[in-house]
Amino acid sequence: MRTTSDTVASLGLAIGGAFGLAGTFVASAPLRETLWTIDGAALVVATALLMMKYQRLGHDCIAAGFLTFLAGETLLMAGNAAGLEASVPSYAGGISLWAAALVMISVPRTFALWMRLAALVAAVLFVVSACMIIWGAPLLPTSAPLPAAGYPFLVLTFAGWIWTLLKPAR
Repeated sequence: MRTTSDTVASLGLAIGGAFGLAGTFVASAPLRETLWTIDGAALVVATALLMMKYQRLGHDCIAAGFLTFLAGETLLMAGNAAGLEASVPSYAGGISLWAAALVMISVPRTFALWMRLAALVAAVLFVVSACMIIWGAPLLPTSAPLPAAGYPFLVLTFAGWIWTLLKPAR
């Protein structure tokens, strides 16, 4: 049975995915930071609700994964107002936590295989990006091909989680 929390979490994931991707492609720094702040707040709410849901269901690893994602998202949000260049240290930490979270959520066989694979691809791309930043590569959150290549896989994962939350019970 779908709950209000499932609906709110789904909306948070949808807003986070849409505004996050949009922020990656806008040229205006104030607009980008605004979109990413909305994205971050929506994802924090969504992942907090998902953590509670999966903890109640007894899926501790998945619940901890959503909590880890929430921690990563708050780290990303902390760097938002500093601008692209100044946000790189918190960005590297945030995407590292995203990667860990995506693995924690995807290893158990709770979600469909395609969702788990999309999440794992995103995780690998984020780990590689974080390592490149740590090793001195001049990457920004908007750099292509990395880390930008990870965002579509992350949003695809969000779509899968939304589908899981909103699909009719069998």
